[in-house]
Amino acid sequence: MSLSVFDIFKVGIGPSSSHTMGPMRAAREFVAGLKRDGLLAATSQIAVRLYGSLALTGIGHGTDRAVLAGLEGAVPETVDPDSIEPLIRRVRSEGRIKLLGEHEIPFDEPMQLLFMRHETLPRHSNGMRFTALGANSSVLREDDYYSIGGGFIVHGDETEASGVRAAHVEPPYPFTSGAELLAKCRENGLELYELMLANERTWRSEEEVRAGLLNIWKVMQQCVERGFRQTGHLPGVLKVKRRAPKMYRVLTEGKGSSALEVMDWVNAFALAVNEENAAGGRVVTAPTNGAAGIVPAVMHFYARFEPGANEAGIMRFLLCAAAMGMLYKRNASISGAEMGCMGEVGVACSMAAAGLVAALNGTNEQIENAAEIGMEHNLGLTCDPVAGLVQIPCIERNAMGSVKAINAARLAMRGDGTHKVSLDQVIATMRQTGLDMQTIYKETSQGGLAVNVPEC
Repeated sequence: MSLSVFDIFKVGIGPSSSHTMGPMRAAREFVAGLKRDGLLAATSQIAVRLYGSLALTGIGHGTDRAVLAGLEGAVPETVDPDSIEPLIRRVRSEGRIKLLGEHEIPFDEPMQLLFMRHETLPRHSNGMRFTALGANSSVLREDDYYSIGGGFIVHGDETEASGVRAAHVEPPYPFTSGAELLAKCRENGLELYELMLANERTWRSEEEVRAGLLNIWKVMQQCVERGFRQTGHLPGVLKVKRRAPKMYRVLTEGKGSSALEVMDWVNAFALAVNEENAAGGRVVTAPTNGAAGIVPAVMHFYARFEPGANEAGIMRFLLCAAAMGMLYKRNASISGAEMGCMGEVGVACSMAAAGLVAALNGTNEQIENAAEIGMEHNLGLTCDPVAGLVQIPCIERNAMGSVKAINAARLAMRGDGTHKVSLDQVIATMRQTGLDMQTIYKETSQGGLAVNVPEC
């Protein structure tokens, strides 16, 4: 089954693609299945159990809130972020929930939404179990779901993630490795973005692909703009103050005399996105929410500071960045609960580096080289969010990843595309490193900064 660019880049809400978007989608899919099979009206109780990383950092990531919203029918792509808080207050004050917004039943959250902090389901650290009960507490249905990163979910023992394009017609140029991708470009005389566009035309017209990509870019821009406008503290016990608005004000009021001002802008772009994400705002999953600021920051760098930047460059950027994301998802993982932060910030850095080279009309080999550099220097990066919140070190880490991506692109552009370590070798190394990494460093808040920094 082939992935689409729009599987890698998805509009959603913060603070986490794996802990917010995935659980919301799973909860809705479960109750939608009850309705489809005629079981919704007979449901008198719903029980939800969260396992592994979802249980350990779910409160800080808003997993409980996402599940409640999903049970009521919300989907990450279309839900109004401002509507979630009133929904949660109503459910908790009334002790009742409206499944799919139509079938109301009692809901005792402390007893029916449980965090199983000492248990893990077999397939993935981000496990969920939904149970629908009927009269006399008889079990109508019980299903397991797994949130595998980037908002993707798998149901039970499915081999493919829900939401991944069910391509009955395979694209003309399928690829499973970086080497194969480059080879197919050479054999067919294609630029990498041209190959990606040809594949996308399997499922959409070229006009629809263009409109979809430009909408992704529009949402990214809107997110940065909101991040520059908002002030105050982010939600949660850490009371982290937003920094992007002040940085933006200082930069726009300054005289631009510093040679490093461009870096300041890149930092501001990234912080704006991830502060919005931490506040539960609208973001583009790229490829995850925890790393959602890197691709937009580098795209804003391209649009603002590169002479000749245009919409065609934006499209090349997104198409080629998505190609790299597909390789990581297929051959390793984009889940912090599996790979640590190299599966999120590391992958986003690699994607952004490749995208920038493509936007600047680099060669296919330079694009692959940039992606390799972007990941090679993120290997071993842990995921250790303080207090389970997507704030420290996550927000600042996006700024660092954005600057690193730009440097990786510049290094690649200064060469001819030949290099000793291939992207495929780095991806294989990343996967092995993730498997070797201790669980406490994989989005559990049981190691690293999470245990060495006081929560308040």
